[in-house]
Amino acid sequence: MLSGRRNNASMKLGVYGWDLQIAAVVRAARREGAVAVACHAPADDLLAGARVADSWEALIDERACEAILVGSTGWDDARADGVRHLVQAGRPLLLSHPLTPSMLLAYEFDMIRADVGGVVLPFLPDRQHPFVVGLRDAVEGGLVGGGRLGRLESMSLVRRIPNRSKDAALSWLARDADLIRLLIGEPQRLSTLASLASEAAYASLTVEFGGESQVPARWQVARGDTPLAELTLTGDAGQIRVTIPDSTLGPAVWRWQDLDGEHEAEAFDGGSVMMGSLARAMSASASVLEEGAQPAASWADAARAIELAETVPRSLARGRAIDLHQEEFTELGTFKGTMASLGCGLVMIGLLVLVVATVIGGIAHKAGWAFGEQLTAIWPFVVLAALGGFLALQLLPLLIQGPREK
Repeated sequence: MLSGRRNNASMKLGVYGWDLQIAAVVRAARREGAVAVACHAPADDLLAGARVADSWEALIDERACEAILVGSTGWDDARADGVRHLVQAGRPLLLSHPLTPSMLLAYEFDMIRADVGGVVLPFLPDRQHPFVVGLRDAVEGGLVGGGRLGRLESMSLVRRIPNRSKDAALSWLARDADLIRLLIGEPQRLSTLASLASEAAYASLTVEFGGESQVPARWQVARGDTPLAELTLTGDAGQIRVTIPDSTLGPAVWRWQDLDGEHEAEAFDGGSVMMGSLARAMSASASVLEEGAQPAASWADAARAIELAETVPRSLARGRAIDLHQEEFTELGTFKGTMASLGCGLVMIGLLVLVVATVIGGIAHKAGWAFGEQLTAIWPFVVLAALGGFLALQLLPLLIQGPREK
C-alpha cells in the first residue's frame, strides 16, 4: 500500500483519446474505481458512467479528475495542442507510447514538463517486470541461473506482429527501444538491414544498435499471429531467452529460459503496473520502491525511444549507419541553436547588402543621383543596428534565468 497522499484505489481519472494501452490502464482502474470524464474517446463499456467532454479544457480542472490518460488513436495537431496545454498546466499525465511519431514534439513536451515540474509518464510497463530486473543483473554480473552468462556478447529482440506496416513496425520499435537502452545503455550508432528502401522493407526490417564500447544489439520484425517479443542475451558461457507477451492484453505470463531450464513468472498486467507507477509518481513517496524494483520510465526515456525509431527511415533512405548524438534537449539549448542559425543568416544577409549597396552606390554616383548615394551610404548603420540587436538577444537567458535562481 502506498504511504503517500494518493493511491489508485481512489483516483479519479480523465481520458483524452483512446487506444489499446489506455484501455489496459482503464481496465485495471475499473477494478477499484471508474473514469470520471472522457474526451475524444469511443463509446466503450470501460467508460460507462464517465461524463463526455468535447474539449481538453474539461480535463484541466483538478476537480474533474486527478490524473489524465492520453491515447494516440486519431492523433492530430488539435490533440497535440491539447496535450501541450495539459502539460503546461502541470496536470499528472499517463501518455500512450509512442504518443506521437515526432521526436521534436516529444522533446517539447519534456521541456515543458521539466519547466513546470509536472508528472508525465509513458506507457512502458515491461521494464518493471521482475524478469527485466533479472536480465539487468545478468548483464552486470554475468549470472544466469545456477551457471554463468559470462561476458555479454550480443543481444537480439525479435518482435512478432500481425501488422508489419511501416507505422506499426516503428511504433513497436519505439516501445522495444526502451528495453534495449535499459539493458545495454545508450546506442551510439543505428543501422538498418532491408532489401528495399520502401514500405515493403518494414515487413522484415532489421535494426542494429551498437558502437565502439557497446554490446551489439539487433531488433527484427517477424510475422506473428499476436504481438510477441523474443529477447535473447548471449554470453561466452551461456544464453538467456525471455518471451514477452503484449502488455496491453491484460494479465499475461512471461517465460524465461536459461541453463537451468524454463521458468514462468506470475501473470503480469501492464495496465495495473502503470496505474501503480502513476500513483507513486503523484504521491509523497514517489522515490520509494520495493527492493530490487525497476523505476518507471520517464518521459525523457520515451522521447529518446521515439528519436531512435524516427532515425530508421533516414538510415533506410541513405543505405548506411547513422551516428546517434547524445544531445540534451532544453530550452537553453534550443535558444542557442536558434541563435546560431540566426547569426549565420545575418552574416549572409550582411554580405548581400554589402554587394547590392556597392553596386547601387556606383550607379548612383555615375548617374548623379544624389538620393541614391545618400540611401546607400546608410547601409553600414543598418547592418550595425541588426548585429547590435542580435548581440543584445544573447542576454535573454541571463535575464530569464536570473529571477528563477533567486
